[in-house]
Amino acid sequence: MQDVNHMRRSSDRTGDPWHDFDLAAFGLIYGTITSLSVLMAMSAHPEAPFRMAAALFGSVLAVTLAKAFAEVIAAELERCADAQKKAFTDAGRHSRPTLVAANVTTGLILASGMGLLPTPAAIGLAQGFGILLLLVLGGRLGWIARRKFRSVVLGALFTGVSASPSRP
Repeated sequence: MQDVNHMRRSSDRTGDPWHDFDLAAFGLIYGTITSLSVLMAMSAHPEAPFRMAAALFGSVLAVTLAKAFAEVIAAELERCADAQKKAFTDAGRHSRPTLVAANVTTGLILASGMGLLPTPAAIGLAQGFGILLLLVLGGRLGWIARRKFRSVVLGALFTGVSASPSRP
């Protein structure tokens, strides 16, 4: 019997349509949770959507770049070597999913600033996008872990409910 708890290696996943999504999971989760937390703080002041969009994107970008820089420096200190250009390139590649998750949210807030959406709707859609993305990632983990529908539902519910914004 095959051990379903064993994650297949990257080289074993040729042709798997979920491969790129799975590799991006860390950054997608990181960007989504960061965006949701910033949205929660900013939703108390929805009157300035352009300022909200700039603050949201700027916050996620700053956190993402700080994380990437810290990872490169820490790895190079551990190796006792100079940071190579490839290390920074790899860090940038790993940061891309985080910025993608934040850009969807930022785009919705910008749409509000341009009058295409009411600000509360843009905030709600942005939060919905984040929660939906986390639901899919949680469900994906449930499938990889157990290959059972029940595990997909439980994984999705765990991540979606955990990330749902609380209302005062």
